[in-house]
Amino acid sequence: MQRIDRPFVGIPSFLRSKLVLDPTMLDAMVGVFGVPFDEGSPFLPGSRMGPRAIREHSLRFAGRHGVYDVDTERDYLAEEMAQGLIADLGDADIHPSNPERSFGSVTTLAQGVVSRGALPLVLGGDHSITFAVIRAFAEPLHVLQFDAHTDYAPVTDALRFTNGHAFRHIAAMTHVKGLTQIGIRSLRTSPEQMRDIRNDGNRIITMGAFRRMKPEEVASSLPQGTRCYVSIDIDVLDMSLVPGCVSAEPNGMSYAELRDALRAIAARLDVAGFDLVEVNPLLDVGTGATAYLAAHAAIEFLGHICDQPRWIERRRTLLASRVATAENDNDRRPA
Repeated sequence: MQRIDRPFVGIPSFLRSKLVLDPTMLDAMVGVFGVPFDEGSPFLPGSRMGPRAIREHSLRFAGRHGVYDVDTERDYLAEEMAQGLIADLGDADIHPSNPERSFGSVTTLAQGVVSRGALPLVLGGDHSITFAVIRAFAEPLHVLQFDAHTDYAPVTDALRFTNGHAFRHIAAMTHVKGLTQIGIRSLRTSPEQMRDIRNDGNRIITMGAFRRMKPEEVASSLPQGTRCYVSIDIDVLDMSLVPGCVSAEPNGMSYAELRDALRAIAARLDVAGFDLVEVNPLLDVGTGATAYLAAHAAIEFLGHICDQPRWIERRRTLLASRVATAENDNDRRPA
């Protein structure tokens, strides 16, 4: 009898994808992993439970191969889901009260995904985790940060690893060739941070500036095909949409505004990886609306990344290699 596998049944891997807990065995194009870490949050804890909640809500999209967009009348991720090209690697190991070791675990896991030629899709956790992921890359990258806050606080001996410091660390990495921060609007932003970001050669698109732009203009300042990493703080959305986010701010993006900007990035730029952070299930409403919205955004962005010609060509090459390997294995088997 065929299983039904409703969303409340089974092990909640992302999109009910296969579990591959050893990165050296990864043979997928997308490697999903969680970072259940919230020791970088200086206000309320709870985002450590974000990866689990996002995975659980991702099961609501996993009842069939692909996700169907009624506006475009297209299936997205159909090949990726049908051919097992998405794998869930579980979570980075966390060492409570030892952020250096926790972030070392994150970087090692991300390096394992990147070394296999896969795109890392990372579920946070608070926003401090992003620098540990980006330092796993060796290739030149431009970083695009969707956020209400700059996260560019000065690094001191007392404070180095909060979610307010991550992008100061990231901008200083030699392989990071630029940083674009999109949706910045918090009244708690300091003028010193804004000055430092610009003096360091980075770009800020405030919420007001974003609303005066077309979605494709976010990406159009970069050359076609630029390799980039995208970091999405759920607080880039308006606080009315994300009750399960401790750092939510008013006057944020609508879901459509975020979706259209991400779609334009997928179309113009070559996305090497992305994360989605700051979902706090302990603060969320009973339906898990914030976790659901996070899963929805991650899946929709991934769908548009995997719909690009460059990705389709990589997928064709990988699937052809699988067929050739299977045929060689059959030829070697005794009659």
